[in-house]
Amino acid sequence: MPSDLTIAASVGAVAPAFRLGVLGGMGPLATVDFMHKLVLATPARIDQEHVPAVVWNVPQIADRQQAIAGTGPSPLPQLLEGVAQLNRAGATLIVIPCNTVHHWIEPLRAASATPFLHIVDATLEALVRSGVGAGLSFSVNAAVVADRAVTGPSSSDGVDAQPTEAAGPTRIGLIATKGALQTRLYQDRLVQHGYAVLENTEEELDTLFTPGCYAIKRNALDDGAVLLEAAAQALVDRGAQRLVLACTEVPLALAHGRSALLARSVDPNQALAEAVAARWLAVRDA
Repeated sequence: MPSDLTIAASVGAVAPAFRLGVLGGMGPLATVDFMHKLVLATPARIDQEHVPAVVWNVPQIADRQQAIAGTGPSPLPQLLEGVAQLNRAGATLIVIPCNTVHHWIEPLRAASATPFLHIVDATLEALVRSGVGAGLSFSVNAAVVADRAVTGPSSSDGVDAQPTEAAGPTRIGLIATKGALQTRLYQDRLVQHGYAVLENTEEELDTLFTPGCYAIKRNALDDGAVLLEAAAQALVDRGAQRLVLACTEVPLALAHGRSALLARSVDPNQALAEAVAARWLAVRDA
């Protein structure tokens, strides 16, 4: 059996073939959350078996929601600076642990020699892995949700959400910023895969989602948890069978509040971490 030193040496020899670049800061807590989930998603016995990563966690980026609404400047110049820094740092794959900013993914791709892994692609992979088909509904056992809120649920928590045949398409409750909804970041892709999509109303966005999102950004976690859980519950009350938490502040809020809704949720940050870990393992263990 090889010693730990032998394992470390062999991993070190492979590592330059893969170096993750994280374009973060949107918000900074969501970036830290992604890195935490990435570490937990990576099977490793020693430090050297974890994902090699360079993180650009610089939050001085123009507000994405305001930019899409036409009430603020574009964040693209700051985003391009971050992408350039990650390219210079030798990243071989770039991810962005923020949903709304993927509105600018095409100009970022055009400016980068390094490819991107899109958060929506990772989320759809997670839905497929969890067995959430277009004709499936779910019965949810929330008994272990409190523990999952602490330890970090899998993006495909099949233990708690058991699929059963449904008469029509699975109804996905999409919790996202106004900007992400307006640009249809998720809706069209979900519909193409056979899902029905439910969204929060304008009133719910204005009174629950948006203030809840900004509460998390200013570290008012208790307030954010109450507001964002209410936004999510509104979708469940209207028939959502599965939730996609398509704003990286939402999983943080639901976990902080130990919400039972986590059992029926897909967390794109978790999905992105699992997708990166799988790609790293393909290189590390080749």
